[in-house]
Amino acid sequence: MTVIRYTNARVFTGSDSDYDATELVIDDLTGRVLPNDVVSDQTINLSNKYVVPGLINAHTHIVMNPFELTSTTANVVVSTHNALKNLKRSLMAGVTTIRDVGSAFDIDIELAKLEAAGELSAPTILPSGGAISMTGGHGSAMGIEVDGPDEARKAARTNFSKGAKNLKLMVTGGISKDGEKETDIQLNADEIKAAVTEAHHKGYPVAAHAQGNAGIKLAVKAGADSIEHAIYMDEEAVTLMLMHGTVIVPTFSAPLAISQHRELPTWLHAKNDPVIEIHRQSIQQAHAAGIPIAMGTDAGTPFNDFATGVFEELQIMQDIGFKPIEILEAATKNAAKLLHLDQVVGTLEVGKFADFIVLNQNPLVDVAAYHGDRQVYKKGRLVYEQS
Repeated sequence: MTVIRYTNARVFTGSDSDYDATELVIDDLTGRVLPNDVVSDQTINLSNKYVVPGLINAHTHIVMNPFELTSTTANVVVSTHNALKNLKRSLMAGVTTIRDVGSAFDIDIELAKLEAAGELSAPTILPSGGAISMTGGHGSAMGIEVDGPDEARKAARTNFSKGAKNLKLMVTGGISKDGEKETDIQLNADEIKAAVTEAHHKGYPVAAHAQGNAGIKLAVKAGADSIEHAIYMDEEAVTLMLMHGTVIVPTFSAPLAISQHRELPTWLHAKNDPVIEIHRQSIQQAHAAGIPIAMGTDAGTPFNDFATGVFEELQIMQDIGFKPIEILEAATKNAAKLLHLDQVVGTLEVGKFADFIVLNQNPLVDVAAYHGDRQVYKKGRLVYEQS
């Protein structure tokens, strides 16, 4: 065992609301944080830089190429190639843990196994396998189509038998598919409940793609752990989320990226443009009410890059009124808790993985600090440096 001590730093461990340490001690063999009183073999002076936990992106699609207008997920080789590139680009942004919420060919499941075994340099991956949708529904092209609670139950069990550790349900329609509305309800209460029950029996979380108000309420009542996107919400939806402890993963950067690229199809802009401000107002309302927020970008959707979308997501949160400390917690400890990974990531506490970012500027003053010069460490190893 080699013990490395990073000293002369401002360390945000996550156990307080401010920087609460000046050193970070790591076991180079296990990649975990050690108590500060352990004798070190090597000391690295960080010259009063800022150390924060690695970021967690709770909503990604690693098999998708954000720079292609047509999907290539029909090809397992190309999809795997996309995934490996996207994982590398995630590390560039300081993302050391991801949840994939809809993958073709169970690629996310298999890559998660390789990363956990130390065979792949990548973020920790919480895989979902294929997202569960109604026949012909949102995301059905690379998901599992179900009709009725028995098929939903079997799809959930099938995913978990392959190694999924999260379940993704397509409860409503969405922006990115022509011929449907984001307010369409696409899974009924019995189907959602059957899948949720299977996930919760195993202690796994459920992410519900739900953009319309009625679909959001349906998913919350059925026990979904998080609502992804949450574009349209009324006071009743907010109250239900508070009652059930539901988390929101907003994914602001997805509609933003679409709006910035007018070469995309006209029908897509016709659906996307009107919801941008409504979406932000809904999340402001939810945030003011005290609903937990976890950071996720929907990376993989059109022009929504794994290496830059995170910075856009954090900036939008700051622009609409989130405090920098709230943004950091949304992207670390809140997301870790939602993903049921808070025993190993999300904070820099003893025994957890030494996933962290070294920054020149203070992210508790301005989230633009994440976009500047940085070193990214995954399990105690330097995996990316920008200077």
